Amino acid sequence: MDLKYDYLIVGSGLFGCVFAHEAYKKGKKCLVIDKRSHIGGNIYCENVEGINVHKYGAHIFHTNDREIWDYVNSFVEFNRFTNAPIANYNGKLYNLPFNMNTFYQLWGVKTPDEAKAKIDEQIKDLNITNPQNLEEQALSLVGVDVYEKLIKGYTEKQWGRKATELPAFIIKRLPVRFTFDNNYFKDKYQGIPIGGYNKLIDGLLDGIEVKTEVDFFKEKAYFESIADKIVFTGKIDEYYNFQFGKLAYRSLEFKTEVKDTANYQGNAVVNYTDRETPFTRIIEHKHFEFGTQEKTVITREYPQEWDESKEPYYPVNDAINSEMFRKYKALADNEKDIIFGGRLAEYKYYDMHQVIGSALKKAKSI
Repeated sequence: MDLKYDYLIVGSGLFGCVFAHEAYKKGKKCLVIDKRSHIGGNIYCENVEGINVHKYGAHIFHTNDREIWDYVNSFVEFNRFTNAPIANYNGKLYNLPFNMNTFYQLWGVKTPDEAKAKIDEQIKDLNITNPQNLEEQALSLVGVDVYEKLIKGYTEKQWGRKATELPAFIIKRLPVRFTFDNNYFKDKYQGIPIGGYNKLIDGLLDGIEVKTEVDFFKEKAYFESIADKIVFTGKIDEYYNFQFGKLAYRSLEFKTEVKDTANYQGNAVVNYTDRETPFTRIIEHKHFEFGTQEKTVITREYPQEWDESKEPYYPVNDAINSEMFRKYKALADNEKDIIFGGRLAEYKYYDMHQVIGSALKKAKSI
């Protein structure tokens, strides 16, 4: 039987699109399928009132890798957007990430030595030498005030668990700076595609056959029969029919509305860090591209526990789920004609540049 395609790519997110593009450049025939009605996975943008709305949450590209930066800019030019979120705690505003602006807003301190002394004073009696959970890790890094006002409520909403029940590693990369610097990411290259992420996806898939609203699992035998190899970017446990159990995720509900004003909150991202506010943040999409439209579009993000009716966004990498994933990965490692890649297939919290790097590395190795 002559196979119709060299590669069937299941999922049109960044991993699938980058792999498809690289294979296509090498003369391989690819088919990309996606169960959603659109391509692009979670970076898909929807145009509302002339504004590119990040339909599945804010996506801000950042990397220190010049090769990856040049790669994405070869499809669409990226602007100079810098992420400088604001925290709203019970109506009071603080700069993020934690830096001298934040410490001045909290304590009125004006020098790094004063800020460090304040934190040292707050942690000296906690006696935390080996943090066992997220709460202890955060307290040992930034003290009581920053933790209680800017970390605890937000984190517990995001993960749906008490901070004492979450692993310490989640917060270890928390930016803490003793300079007046509101730039959230330290990466050298940062920005948003001018005209939205759809331009990046369209460029990657140019010339490649794509089918949307197609469920791989409903016609699995057929799809496996038409391609030499499969690139699978969906949930790895689903591919193996949940034989070791279902991996846990956190999900999100997005509530988007058009506001009849040119500027709703003055910033792209405002985090609501108190426990009582049910959403974690409000995104005002026009600020990602410095928009001047007459109206604006905002999205509130409500974290929720994942089930089969919801989209999986964040893997819950605790001990139980990590052990379950290791069993699935052992099966995947023995496959010859199936390539697993992306956040869901690798059960890993990837940033966008990391997904692209992973896909480029896999394509190059093949």
